[in-house]
Amino acid sequence: MRTFYIIANSDKDENLTLSYEIADYLTSQGKHCIIHRKDQEGMALHSQLLNEEVEGILVLGGDGTLLRAARELADRRIPFLGINLGHLGYLAEIERQNVQAALESLIADEYTIEDRMMLSGSVYVDGVKKGQDVALNDIVINRFESLRVVDYKVYVNGQYLNSFTADGIIVSTPTGSTGYSLSAGGPIISPTAAMLVLTPVCPHTLNSRSIVFSGDDRIRIQIGEGRRCGVDEACVAFDGDVYVRMKTGDYVEIQKSTEVTRIMKINQVSFLEVLRNKLSRN
Repeated sequence: MRTFYIIANSDKDENLTLSYEIADYLTSQGKHCIIHRKDQEGMALHSQLLNEEVEGILVLGGDGTLLRAARELADRRIPFLGINLGHLGYLAEIERQNVQAALESLIADEYTIEDRMMLSGSVYVDGVKKGQDVALNDIVINRFESLRVVDYKVYVNGQYLNSFTADGIIVSTPTGSTGYSLSAGGPIISPTAAMLVLTPVCPHTLNSRSIVFSGDDRIRIQIGEGRRCGVDEACVAFDGDVYVRMKTGDYVEIQKSTEVTRIMKINQVSFLEVLRNKLSRN
């Protein structure tokens, strides 16, 4: 690789110290490096800087920083390398102390690339599409403001499956199976698989379990009626970042996206080893 783009979370890389160290090192090796600052308030990527010459994107921060970058740059197909400056990183493979060794591997083209499945979600309000976005981890529909559980009607490929009375519903990718879905009792799935995992959040029943669907399935989740035929409110979130409000009768259509996130792998360790190391920290 010759040209790199750095996305830095300035909350974790204070004063962009590590970002500039990386840029200086790459420049000393005859490479070109562009730094883009990611502030806590948000990230507006300058697409004009991501020209055809950029071959790799280095993301400094945590999984949240990489998730947002992956969504905003989903159509560019440029591979990401996550450098973990947070507490727990499944996507951010490289720790701070291993940065230089990782850069040497990139320069020598000693890496592999994993394509990670993404989700596409379309939100319909009053029968009209109000928003659409992609997600690398999950799309979550959750109650809005009210402390009451909500009735979620689930359809798969146009066929009614079931209604879940719960705080919310998570639809995750295999990559997202180690995130919110895992906390809600969902299964862990190898990140290179292609499937959708539906997990109720705090269901008001004793027998609700996660359901695993094919990557070719299409899931519709509709907001049911509230108590005494009233109107319930909910919201849908894409990777915990973009929110769209919904109410009774509104729904979200979720399916496998045509876009993928390309993750660079430096350390040739198995998913099981990474999982064991991460879970042992808890």
